Amino acid sequence: MIGLGTIINTISIVAGGFIGHFTGKLFRREQQDSLNMACGISVLFIAIAGAMEGMLEIESSSLMSGKSMFVVLCLAIGTIIGELIGIENGFEQFGEWLKRKTGNSEDAEFVNAFVTASLTVCIGAMAIVGAIQDGILGDYSTLAVKAVLDLIIIAVMTSSMGKGCVFSAIPVFLFEGGITLAARLISPIMTELAVSYLSLVGSILIFCVGVNLVWGKMIRVANMLPAVLIAVIAAFLPL
Repeated sequence: MIGLGTIINTISIVAGGFIGHFTGKLFRREQQDSLNMACGISVLFIAIAGAMEGMLEIESSSLMSGKSMFVVLCLAIGTIIGELIGIENGFEQFGEWLKRKTGNSEDAEFVNAFVTASLTVCIGAMAIVGAIQDGILGDYSTLAVKAVLDLIIIAVMTSSMGKGCVFSAIPVFLFEGGITLAARLISPIMTELAVSYLSLVGSILIFCVGVNLVWGKMIRVANMLPAVLIAVIAAFLPL
């Protein structure tokens, strides 16, 4: 069944949110803060591992780094585009709308939890590649693996940040579902090099999400999202 992967991933996020919501009540405020810090540090190291995989390579028995200028240009151009469009503001407005419609107007952390969780589970090659596989081959295995990871991540984030995290299921459903439906159009674009570039830049954006979790909101990560598109475009430029 085409689209099953998106459904599984969406349900896993909702399940993780419910688990996190009820287990979070077992912890005191300071314990929830520590859990949030642990989640942020975990996200940082996951992101670092993904970024280093794309930037480091072994050459003549030596470990070499590269793609520094590529990363700088993608992030700079992507951030300019995102700031001009106002993606972060759009995310926050949608979060505010959800907060009102779901009766969570008293939850001061709802919008931040929603935006942070949404960015954490939406950014990355697994979502795009998995949705394409699901759309063309009906193979939902990649999204099923992602679903397990997302369940754990959202459970931990919800227990420390609040109910806003569970609503990250909405952008995941729309994002992965849209790619699944358009898979035959997107598939030729997602070459091995394009996926590699996307994974590298996506990992850096996830690192920025981790920074916000550990040190408080310092980076408007949503406004950097166009950098992922720039990375894919760069795979087709003669460099």
